[in-house]
Amino acid sequence: MSNTNNRRDFLRQVGLYTMGLGILPSILAACNNGQSTDDKDKKDSTGNKLVTENVHDLFFKISLAEWSFHKALFAGKMNHLDFPLRAKNEFDIHAVEYVNQFFKDKAKDKTYLGEMKKRCDDNGVKSVLIMCDGEGEMGDADLKKRLQAVENHYKWVEAAQFLGCHAIRVNAAGAGNPEDVAKAAAESLAKLAAFGKDHNINVIVENHGGNSSNGKWLSGVMKTVNMPNCGTLPDFGNFCLERSKPESNTPEAWAKTKCLQDYDRYTGIQELMPFAKGVSAKSYDFNDKGDETTMDFARIMKIVKDAGYTGHVGIEYEGNNLSEEDGVRKTKELLLRVGASLS
Repeated sequence: MSNTNNRRDFLRQVGLYTMGLGILPSILAACNNGQSTDDKDKKDSTGNKLVTENVHDLFFKISLAEWSFHKALFAGKMNHLDFPLRAKNEFDIHAVEYVNQFFKDKAKDKTYLGEMKKRCDDNGVKSVLIMCDGEGEMGDADLKKRLQAVENHYKWVEAAQFLGCHAIRVNAAGAGNPEDVAKAAAESLAKLAAFGKDHNINVIVENHGGNSSNGKWLSGVMKTVNMPNCGTLPDFGNFCLERSKPESNTPEAWAKTKCLQDYDRYTGIQELMPFAKGVSAKSYDFNDKGDETTMDFARIMKIVKDAGYTGHVGIEYEGNNLSEEDGVRKTKELLLRVGASLS
Protein backbone atom coordinates (compact mmCIF):
# COMPACT_ATOMS: atom_id res chain seq x y z
CA MET A 1 0.00 0.00 0.00
CA SER A 2 1.33 3.49 -0.89
CA ASN A 3 2.25 6.10 1.70
CA THR A 4 -0.55 8.29 0.34
CA ASN A 5 -3.14 5.61 1.00
CA ASN A 6 -1.75 5.13 4.49
CA ARG A 7 -2.17 8.81 5.23
CA ARG A 8 -5.72 8.84 3.84
CA ASP A 9 -6.67 5.85 5.94
CA PHE A 10 -5.23 7.55 9.02
CA LEU A 11 -7.13 10.77 8.37
CA ARG A 12 -10.36 8.89 7.69
CA GLN A 13 -10.01 6.99 10.96
CA VAL A 14 -9.69 10.17 13.03
CA GLY A 15 -12.63 11.79 11.23
CA LEU A 16 -10.69 14.53 9.51
CA TYR A 17 -10.83 13.40 5.92
CA THR A 18 -14.34 14.81 5.40
CA MET A 19 -13.20 18.25 6.44
CA GLY A 20 -11.82 18.80 2.94
CA LEU A 21 -8.55 18.79 1.13
CA GLY A 22 -7.83 22.36 2.12
CA ILE A 23 -6.37 21.37 5.49
CA LEU A 24 -4.29 18.45 4.23
CA PRO A 25 -1.03 20.33 3.52
CA SER A 26 -0.66 21.61 7.07
CA ILE A 27 -1.76 18.31 8.65
CA LEU A 28 0.57 16.22 6.49
CA ALA A 29 3.43 18.61 7.21
CA ALA A 30 2.85 18.15 10.92
CA CYS A 31 2.69 14.36 10.52
CA ASN A 32 5.93 14.35 8.56
CA ASN A 33 7.91 16.67 10.81
CA GLY A 34 6.46 16.08 14.26
CA GLN A 35 6.31 19.87 14.62
CA SER A 36 3.57 22.46 14.26
CA THR A 37 3.70 25.06 11.50
CA ASP A 38 4.07 27.82 14.11
CA ASP A 39 7.10 26.09 15.69
CA LYS A 40 8.74 25.68 12.29
CA ASP A 41 8.57 29.45 11.74
CA LYS A 42 10.33 30.37 14.98
CA LYS A 43 13.65 32.16 14.63
CA ASP A 44 16.75 32.29 16.81
CA SER A 45 18.49 35.39 18.15
CA THR A 46 20.31 35.93 14.83
CA GLY A 47 17.12 35.87 12.73
CA ASN A 48 17.82 32.41 11.33
CA LYS A 49 15.05 29.82 11.32
CA LEU A 50 15.26 28.04 14.66
CA VAL A 51 15.74 24.31 14.27
CA THR A 52 14.63 22.48 17.40
CA GLU A 53 15.18 18.99 18.64
CA ASN A 54 11.51 18.25 17.82
CA VAL A 55 12.05 18.72 14.10
CA HIS A 56 14.95 16.30 13.81
CA ASP A 57 16.16 13.67 16.19
CA LEU A 58 19.74 14.80 16.79
CA PHE A 59 22.44 12.13 16.87
CA PHE A 60 23.67 13.55 20.18
CA LYS A 61 22.27 14.92 23.44
CA ILE A 62 22.92 18.43 24.76
CA SER A 63 24.26 19.20 28.22
CA LEU A 64 25.51 22.38 29.88
CA ALA A 65 28.94 22.74 31.46
CA GLU A 66 29.05 24.75 34.67
CA TRP A 67 32.23 26.49 33.52
CA SER A 68 30.02 28.54 31.20
CA PHE A 69 29.12 30.54 34.34
CA HIS A 70 32.55 30.65 35.93
CA LYS A 71 32.62 34.46 36.03
CA ALA A 72 29.33 34.69 37.90
CA LEU A 73 30.26 31.81 40.21
CA PHE A 74 33.70 33.14 41.13
CA ALA A 75 32.20 36.59 41.68
CA GLY A 76 29.60 35.21 44.06
CA LYS A 77 26.75 36.34 41.77
CA MET A 78 25.56 32.75 41.28
CA ASN A 79 25.13 29.86 43.69
CA HIS A 80 26.43 26.48 42.59
CA LEU A 81 23.25 24.82 43.86
CA ASP A 82 21.17 26.90 41.45
CA PHE A 83 23.00 25.63 38.37
CA PRO A 84 20.70 22.70 37.43
CA LEU A 85 17.53 24.77 37.73
CA ARG A 86 19.02 27.59 35.65
CA ALA A 87 20.02 25.08 32.98
CA LYS A 88 16.44 23.86 32.76
CA ASN A 89 14.45 27.06 33.20
CA GLU A 90 16.59 29.54 31.27
CA PHE A 91 18.04 27.34 28.52
CA ASP A 92 15.77 24.29 28.32
CA ILE A 93 18.78 22.04 28.92
CA HIS A 94 18.14 18.98 31.08
CA ALA A 95 21.66 17.63 31.63
CA VAL A 96 24.51 19.30 33.52
CA GLU A 97 28.28 18.95 33.89
CA TYR A 98 29.72 20.16 37.19
CA VAL A 99 33.10 21.72 37.96
CA ASN A 100 34.58 20.65 41.30
CA GLN A 101 36.06 24.10 41.93
CA PHE A 102 32.59 25.39 42.79
CA PHE A 103 31.95 22.83 45.55
CA LYS A 104 35.53 21.89 46.32
CA ASP A 105 35.02 21.17 50.03
CA LYS A 106 31.75 19.27 49.55
CA ALA A 107 32.96 16.04 47.89
CA LYS A 108 32.27 14.01 51.04
CA ASP A 109 29.39 16.10 52.35
CA LYS A 110 26.40 13.81 51.76
CA THR A 111 23.97 16.45 53.00
CA TYR A 112 25.19 18.95 50.41
CA LEU A 113 25.44 16.33 47.66
CA GLY A 114 21.97 15.17 48.63
CA GLU A 115 20.65 18.69 48.06
CA MET A 116 22.33 18.77 44.65
CA LYS A 117 20.76 15.45 43.76
CA LYS A 118 17.34 16.50 45.02
CA ARG A 119 17.33 19.66 42.95
CA CYS A 120 18.13 17.62 39.86
CA ASP A 121 15.64 14.87 40.59
CA ASP A 122 12.85 17.32 41.41
CA ASN A 123 13.34 19.13 38.11
CA GLY A 124 14.14 16.28 35.72
CA VAL A 125 17.78 17.27 35.26
CA LYS A 126 20.48 14.63 34.73
CA SER A 127 23.94 14.92 36.29
CA VAL A 128 26.42 13.91 33.58
CA LEU A 129 29.93 14.33 34.98
CA ILE A 130 32.22 16.24 37.34
CA MET A 131 35.21 18.12 35.92
CA CYS A 132 38.01 17.80 38.47
CA ASP A 133 40.91 20.21 38.85
CA GLY A 134 43.42 21.03 41.56
CA GLU A 135 43.89 17.49 42.85
CA GLY A 136 47.47 16.90 41.71
CA GLU A 137 49.13 15.87 38.48
CA MET A 138 48.42 12.37 37.16
CA GLY A 139 51.68 12.46 35.21
CA ASP A 140 53.92 13.76 38.02
CA ALA A 141 57.43 12.36 37.86
CA ASP A 142 57.40 11.83 41.63
CA LEU A 143 55.71 8.49 42.33
CA LYS A 144 54.52 9.55 45.79
CA LYS A 145 52.91 12.73 44.47
CA ARG A 146 51.39 10.82 41.57
CA LEU A 147 49.78 8.24 43.83
CA GLN A 148 48.50 11.02 46.07
CA ALA A 149 46.92 12.67 43.03
CA VAL A 150 45.15 9.41 42.18
CA GLU A 151 43.85 9.02 45.73
CA ASN A 152 42.73 12.66 45.79
CA HIS A 153 40.31 11.80 42.99
CA TYR A 154 38.69 8.88 44.81
CA LYS A 155 36.29 11.17 46.66
CA TRP A 156 35.13 12.64 43.36
CA VAL A 157 34.50 9.19 41.94
CA GLU A 158 32.32 8.48 44.97
CA ALA A 159 30.57 11.86 44.67
CA ALA A 160 29.92 11.23 40.96
CA GLN A 161 28.37 7.87 41.75
CA PHE A 162 26.17 9.43 44.45
CA LEU A 163 24.94 12.15 42.07
CA GLY A 164 24.23 9.70 39.26
CA CYS A 165 27.02 10.89 36.94
CA HIS A 166 28.68 8.54 34.49
CA ALA A 167 32.19 10.04 34.72
CA ILE A 168 34.73 12.35 36.26
CA ARG A 169 37.02 14.41 34.05
CA VAL A 170 40.68 14.48 35.10
CA ASN A 171 43.88 16.02 33.72
CA ALA A 172 46.91 14.14 32.42
CA ALA A 173 49.39 16.83 33.38
CA GLY A 174 53.04 16.42 34.30
CA ALA A 175 56.40 18.03 33.73
CA GLY A 176 59.28 16.40 31.88
CA ASN A 177 59.90 14.33 28.79
CA PRO A 178 56.59 13.65 26.97
CA GLU A 179 57.28 9.92 26.84
CA ASP A 180 57.97 9.76 30.58
CA VAL A 181 54.89 11.82 31.38
CA ALA A 182 52.79 9.56 29.15
CA LYS A 183 54.00 6.46 30.99
CA ALA A 184 53.37 8.01 34.40
CA ALA A 185 49.92 9.30 33.40
CA ALA A 186 48.93 5.91 32.00
CA GLU A 187 49.86 4.22 35.28
CA SER A 188 47.86 6.75 37.29
CA LEU A 189 44.84 6.57 35.01
CA ALA A 190 44.82 2.78 35.13
CA LYS A 191 44.82 2.85 38.93
CA LEU A 192 42.07 5.46 39.09
CA ALA A 193 40.02 3.69 36.43
CA ALA A 194 40.21 0.47 38.44
CA PHE A 195 38.72 2.35 41.39
CA GLY A 196 36.17 3.92 39.08
CA LYS A 197 35.13 0.54 37.72
CA ASP A 198 34.09 -0.59 41.20
CA HIS A 199 31.78 2.46 41.33
CA ASN A 200 30.56 2.23 37.73
CA ILE A 201 32.28 5.53 36.91
CA ASN A 202 34.31 6.40 33.81
CA VAL A 203 37.59 8.30 34.09
CA ILE A 204 37.97 10.64 31.14
CA VAL A 205 40.77 12.99 30.14
CA GLU A 206 40.33 16.33 28.40
CA ASN A 207 42.79 18.00 26.07
CA HIS A 208 43.64 20.65 28.63
CA GLY A 209 46.94 22.16 27.62
CA GLY A 210 50.52 20.89 27.31
CA ASN A 211 51.00 17.28 26.27
CA SER A 212 47.28 16.52 26.61
CA SER A 213 46.52 18.99 23.82
CA ASN A 214 48.52 16.79 21.47
CA GLY A 215 45.89 14.39 20.12
CA LYS A 216 48.44 11.80 19.14
CA TRP A 217 50.03 11.87 22.59
CA LEU A 218 46.74 11.55 24.49
CA SER A 219 45.37 8.85 22.21
CA GLY A 220 48.61 6.97 22.83
CA VAL A 221 48.03 7.20 26.58
CA MET A 222 44.53 5.79 26.07
CA LYS A 223 45.91 2.87 24.10
CA THR A 224 48.41 2.16 26.86
CA VAL A 225 45.73 2.21 29.58
CA ASN A 226 43.41 0.10 27.44
CA MET A 227 40.51 -0.03 29.91
CA PRO A 228 36.81 0.21 28.94
CA ASN A 229 36.03 2.89 31.51
CA CYS A 230 39.00 5.13 30.67
CA GLY A 231 38.50 7.53 27.79
CA THR A 232 38.70 11.08 26.53
CA LEU A 233 36.66 14.28 26.65
CA PRO A 234 37.53 16.05 23.38
CA ASP A 235 37.18 19.81 23.82
CA PHE A 236 36.66 21.96 20.71
CA GLY A 237 39.13 24.49 22.14
CA ASN A 238 42.13 23.80 24.37
CA PHE A 239 44.51 22.71 21.63
CA CYS A 240 47.33 24.91 22.91
CA LEU A 241 50.60 23.06 23.42
CA GLU A 242 52.42 26.02 24.96
CA ARG A 243 50.97 29.15 26.54
CA SER A 244 52.47 32.32 27.97
CA LYS A 245 52.62 32.43 31.75
CA PRO A 246 49.76 34.21 33.56
CA GLU A 247 50.48 37.03 36.00
CA SER A 248 48.56 35.12 38.65
CA ASN A 249 46.64 31.88 39.01
CA THR A 250 43.18 33.38 38.46
CA PRO A 251 40.70 32.83 35.60
CA GLU A 252 41.06 36.49 34.59
CA ALA A 253 44.86 36.21 34.39
CA TRP A 254 44.69 32.97 32.43
CA ALA A 255 42.22 34.56 30.00
CA LYS A 256 44.84 37.18 29.13
CA THR A 257 47.55 34.66 28.27
CA LYS A 258 48.43 33.87 24.67
CA CYS A 259 48.95 30.54 22.97
CA LEU A 260 52.50 30.24 21.69
CA GLN A 261 52.08 26.91 19.92
CA ASP A 262 48.86 25.35 18.59
CA TYR A 263 47.89 21.80 17.68
CA ASP A 264 45.47 21.45 14.77
CA ARG A 265 42.04 21.17 16.45
CA TYR A 266 40.42 19.11 13.69
CA THR A 267 43.24 16.58 13.67
CA GLY A 268 43.23 16.47 17.45
CA ILE A 269 39.49 15.90 17.75
CA GLN A 270 39.64 13.16 15.15
CA GLU A 271 42.44 11.46 17.09
CA LEU A 272 40.55 11.67 20.40
CA MET A 273 37.06 10.72 19.26
CA PRO A 274 37.65 6.94 19.15
CA PHE A 275 38.08 7.07 22.94
CA ALA A 276 35.44 9.74 23.67
CA LYS A 277 32.97 9.28 26.51
CA GLY A 278 32.00 12.93 26.41
CA VAL A 279 32.41 15.95 24.12
CA SER A 280 32.88 19.57 25.13
CA ALA A 281 31.52 22.19 22.70
CA LYS A 282 33.76 25.10 23.63
CA SER A 283 32.77 28.45 22.12
CA TYR A 284 34.23 31.94 22.23
CA ASP A 285 32.58 34.33 19.79
CA PHE A 286 29.92 34.48 17.07
CA ASN A 287 29.27 36.44 13.87
CA ASP A 288 25.94 37.95 12.83
CA LYS A 289 24.95 34.65 11.20
CA GLY A 290 25.30 32.80 14.49
CA ASP A 291 28.44 30.90 13.48
CA GLU A 292 31.40 30.51 15.84
CA THR A 293 34.20 32.70 14.51
CA THR A 294 37.23 30.76 15.81
CA MET A 295 36.32 27.29 14.53
CA ASP A 296 34.07 25.39 12.12
CA PHE A 297 31.36 23.76 14.24
CA ALA A 298 29.90 21.92 11.24
CA ARG A 299 33.25 20.35 10.42
CA ILE A 300 33.85 19.37 14.04
CA MET A 301 30.40 17.89 14.57
CA LYS A 302 30.77 15.83 11.41
CA ILE A 303 33.95 14.36 12.93
CA VAL A 304 31.98 13.65 16.09
CA LYS A 305 29.19 11.96 14.16
CA ASP A 306 31.52 9.96 11.92
CA ALA A 307 33.11 8.52 15.06
CA GLY A 308 29.74 7.01 15.97
CA TYR A 309 29.35 9.18 19.06
CA THR A 310 25.79 9.57 20.39
CA GLY A 311 26.35 10.84 23.94
CA HIS A 312 26.20 14.30 25.49
CA VAL A 313 27.81 17.32 23.89
CA GLY A 314 28.38 19.85 26.66
CA ILE A 315 28.01 23.56 25.95
CA GLU A 316 30.98 25.44 27.43
CA TYR A 317 30.97 29.13 26.58
CA GLU A 318 34.21 30.90 27.41
CA GLY A 319 34.01 34.16 25.48
CA ASN A 320 34.19 37.78 26.58
CA ASN A 321 32.05 39.67 24.06
CA LEU A 322 28.70 38.26 25.17
CA SER A 323 27.16 37.71 28.55
CA GLU A 324 27.52 34.18 29.83
CA GLU A 325 23.79 33.65 29.29
CA ASP A 326 23.82 34.89 25.69
CA GLY A 327 26.94 32.84 24.97
CA VAL A 328 25.18 29.69 26.12
CA ARG A 329 22.12 30.51 24.01
CA LYS A 330 24.19 31.19 20.90
CA THR A 331 26.12 27.94 21.34
CA LYS A 332 22.94 25.93 21.78
CA GLU A 333 21.34 27.51 18.71
CA LEU A 334 24.43 26.67 16.66
CA LEU A 335 24.54 23.10 17.92
CA LEU A 336 20.87 22.60 17.10
CA ARG A 337 21.30 24.01 13.61
CA VAL A 338 24.44 22.07 12.80
CA GLY A 339 23.15 18.92 14.49
CA ALA A 340 19.91 18.98 12.53
CA SER A 341 21.81 19.28 9.25
CA LEU A 342 23.86 16.19 10.12
CA SER A 343 21.11 14.05 11.68
